Amino acid sequence: MGHYHAHGDAHSHHHHGHHGHAHGAAGAPAPRPRFVLRVTLAALCVLIALVVASFVQVREGEATVITRFGDPVRVLLKPGLAWRWPAPIEAAVPVDLRLHTTSSGLQDVGTRDGLRIIVQAYVAWRVPENANDIGRFVRAVRNEPDEAARQIRSLVGSALQTTSAGFDLASLVNTDPTQVHIPEFEEQLRRQVDAQVYTAYGVHVTQVGLEKLTLPAVTLAATVERMRAERETVAAQRTAQGAREAAQIRSDADRDARVLIADANVKAAELEAQSRKDAAAIYGKSYAADPQLYTMLRSLDTLGSVVNTNTNLILRTDAAPFRALVQGPPGLGGAPTTFTVPPTHASAKAAGKAR
Repeated sequence: MGHYHAHGDAHSHHHHGHHGHAHGAAGAPAPRPRFVLRVTLAALCVLIALVVASFVQVREGEATVITRFGDPVRVLLKPGLAWRWPAPIEAAVPVDLRLHTTSSGLQDVGTRDGLRIIVQAYVAWRVPENANDIGRFVRAVRNEPDEAARQIRSLVGSALQTTSAGFDLASLVNTDPTQVHIPEFEEQLRRQVDAQVYTAYGVHVTQVGLEKLTLPAVTLAATVERMRAERETVAAQRTAQGAREAAQIRSDADRDARVLIADANVKAAELEAQSRKDAAAIYGKSYAADPQLYTMLRSLDTLGSVVNTNTNLILRTDAAPFRALVQGPPGLGGAPTTFTVPPTHASAKAAGKAR
């Protein structure tokens, strides 16, 4: 019993050992190609990830600051792809180069003539496309435009105080557009703010404008009074100018009228003289043709100009021009016609009825 057990056990042990060794020797080369493939694929993925992480894209309207362990080392300005060391060695920080705007809010400031005004200004600013300025902006505000806007608003508030102190209220609020100097105010404010923010933050202020300009009650009353006085002065000046022009016009009209009247009198005198000359020539021709007829017609003309229906005359009838009423036209032949008329008096009405 014991021998059989020992033999069987030994045989069984030898058989299993030989079988296991042969199996292991036959299956060992099988997993090596799969392991190498997996390692190769993993290394390739890591390499691709490193390559992808080493490129950075610079967009239009932006600049990219490359930092090495947090310290800016270079600035990329040209849009496109650029190379950098992968994180955490180097990192890419995009910087917006587009135009930004902010407002100062309402500010109570004083003018040169001691009056108070309430103004609100807007500011347009941008980071210049310059590597030094971009690096200064990133270091100053850590590439936070909101922080830059807050600092700019603070500077604009103080700049409004100093700028308004150089202008009178009349140069900002006036009924005469030629007296308003708001563009000069805005430009002076822009230059002052631009110099401060560029030195501190590396940004440029491109434009400053007044959004609101209002007047407190006291300033408003003083402004209205000043504007009323200005308008009254302008009205008085224009009234005086109108009076001067009216006087000049009347003087010129009187002079022209006197000249015209004088010219008309000269022409009238010339016409009258010419008419008298022509009339004298006609009378001369008529008298030369028939002296007696001429004398009678002239007598009748004289009667027509002297006597009318409302005229009573007591004159001699044997004297010209009434002789024609008694004797008739001379040279008509026959005995002269006679009337029984007192030799010294006659009535014009009777003569008219006896025609």
